[in-house]
Amino acid sequence: MNALSNDFNLLGAESRAFLEQEHSLRIGGRQVPSAGDRRVALVDPSSGSVVGHVPEATAQDVDAAVGAARQALEDGPWARTRPHERALAMSRLADLIEENGRELAELETINSGRLIANTRLFDVEFSAHVLRYMSGWATKIEGRTVDISAPYMPAGEFFSFTRREPAGVVAGIVPWNVPLCQAVWKLAPALAAGCTVVLKPAEPTPLTALRLADLALEAGIPAGVVNVVTGSGSVTGAALASHPGVDKISFTGSTATGRLIATHAAASFKKYNLELGGKSPVVIMPDADLDKAVPGAAWAIFGNHGQNCCAGSRLYVHEAIFDKVVEGVADIARSLRLGPGLDPASQMGPLVSRAQQERVLGYIEAGRREGATVLTGGGALDHAGSYVEPTVLVNTTQRMRVVQEEIFGPVLVASRFSDEAEALRMANESEYGLGASIWTRDISRVHRFIRGFKAGNVWVNVHNVLDSALPFGGTKGSGVGHDLGEQSVLDHTRIKAAVISL
Repeated sequence: MNALSNDFNLLGAESRAFLEQEHSLRIGGRQVPSAGDRRVALVDPSSGSVVGHVPEATAQDVDAAVGAARQALEDGPWARTRPHERALAMSRLADLIEENGRELAELETINSGRLIANTRLFDVEFSAHVLRYMSGWATKIEGRTVDISAPYMPAGEFFSFTRREPAGVVAGIVPWNVPLCQAVWKLAPALAAGCTVVLKPAEPTPLTALRLADLALEAGIPAGVVNVVTGSGSVTGAALASHPGVDKISFTGSTATGRLIATHAAASFKKYNLELGGKSPVVIMPDADLDKAVPGAAWAIFGNHGQNCCAGSRLYVHEAIFDKVVEGVADIARSLRLGPGLDPASQMGPLVSRAQQERVLGYIEAGRREGATVLTGGGALDHAGSYVEPTVLVNTTQRMRVVQEEIFGPVLVASRFSDEAEALRMANESEYGLGASIWTRDISRVHRFIRGFKAGNVWVNVHNVLDSALPFGGTKGSGVGHDLGEQSVLDHTRIKAAVISL
């Protein structure tokens, strides 16, 4: 076995058995074949080897899944399930995710190329945490009473109030960078609010979504509440986003695709939230603790192989410490051990696919052509897997494509600034506004940057720290609405006003 390819002998029996299955759609509590004949090959990014196939769901399949979700919402047991019962079912699902954690983490690693430590932490542990947090909201969705007093009202007494009801059937469209965790981000607030869901995982990484649907049934969530359709965005995703039976779309992915989904939603006035692209700045001031800031900046971009929507892909460093910081980050990049996700010694794995590898390498070459200098990295490994070296580019300018466009890989662009105003201007000079971090010991500066960053998430002396209780979303081209937090649950409800004449 090549040292850069996953050793399948490390897999548990459950993972091997699931990989060997003939995978089907999950509709109405059953495993069903697609109405079409096309199947999508699944590839292990560490080797380029095909590890399975899933159906490409057709418009007919999507219609069946939405119908099953509608039936469960309006006529099935889910419609009569009390809030505390929803909470208990969600807690049982969290328990099952943990109990099957090895299998889920291994499937995620094989499917996405990510490190097993990463899939265990985020896709298993954090997913269970999100479900337990959201389960608590199932019993806390409330309306309010209102004393009405409009002058035109007839004489008499009135009792008026609002109530929150489930938004309906939710289409959860999931990206490939953290597949299981993101599927749970879509699923958990919807279940807490009493909605039903059709999940559409990303084309290359569907395995854990299928397994999640199986575990949901095992947890006692009724058939039809959680459905999964696999396939491409252009076929399956488009059919789901435009389906008239879908009431809300929850999407995470590229800004370009988000615009298309918003167009689909507008045609029938669907609710939607869109968590889109990012090009998050990391700003390091001269008073920063460099023992923390340098590794913090490195892992802000190289964590998860740079495949994070809020990866710290733009580094802005004060001119007085620029060389020291950038060389420190480059040293960390050079030291990283690239290898397959199942190898616990690996510090960075392959990108999700050959296509993504080519995309990232294309951006590096574009940076070279525009005048950027490759301080370290800049190439691929001579191997069938889709590896890209962790890369640091310097001598960049704000107008370069590598500075303005989302690369979604382990590529850092570094620039210097002379004062606080210039740093803030450069940080905000982007179509994106998802995340940003400032590294400083000056508390007054901290507050100025928190106020001044045009981003939905701001971190101080750390980068990309998320929590179930905090809303996660962006501004500008990074989308609208939020995942996580109380707001994500409320966004899966509709408000109804009622007036009773007494």
